[in-house]
Amino acid sequence: MKKLNQMYEGKAKKVFATDDPNVVLVEYKDDATAFNGLKKGTIGGKGIINNRMSNYLMQMLEKNGVPTHYIEEISDRETLVKKVTIVPLEVIVRNVAAGSLSKRLGLPEGTPLRKTVLEYCYKNDELGDPMVNEYHIAAMGWADQPTMEKIASYALKINTLLCKYFKAVNVDLIDFKLEFGLTSDGELILADEISPDTCRFWDSTTHEKLDKDRFRRDLGGVEEAYQEISSRLMGE
Repeated sequence: MKKLNQMYEGKAKKVFATDDPNVVLVEYKDDATAFNGLKKGTIGGKGIINNRMSNYLMQMLEKNGVPTHYIEEISDRETLVKKVTIVPLEVIVRNVAAGSLSKRLGLPEGTPLRKTVLEYCYKNDELGDPMVNEYHIAAMGWADQPTMEKIASYALKINTLLCKYFKAVNVDLIDFKLEFGLTSDGELILADEISPDTCRFWDSTTHEKLDKDRFRRDLGGVEEAYQEISSRLMGE
């Protein structure tokens, strides 16, 4: 597969065309941002960890009936994925109160939720990715009802699979972000990444944060946290 021109550069990844119109190459960066790009920095080795961990989890999800964009990991930082049209929504899956949910509802961080919560945000950096509901989504035509039902079903299934997987290595999955896309033939699949950039991971015993919150909140030990979650998950 031949790497061609760069199509897009985001906060954490670059995307390149290939000689197959249905396949793109994703290259993971060490750049780190928070608060919609207001805080910027670098986390050494982050791109390698996120690439490998995301691919590892995508393959696990595929085996359990969740279609993903993953095709092949071709280097420490590069992966071939199916080209999709991204549904312009971030899907937030919450099991425990943390971050913006704690602030909005006045819940202490770490408060267990009686039921898994799904939230949707409109993907728009200029607007700060505002939270929207299914009425907004239908009114704006971002996704139809069958697609939203499938997204919700996949998100809850992914949550069940990931929670079990991480609990086995003494990690609680507090919340995480997902993105979905449509392939050229209209299939809805999981896209983007699953990594310490997009998930909150807490040690089940100590509640130590093993994710990007260490960068967001200047807690220190950022690289070590990323390495720790990678080591627990993939035994490296």
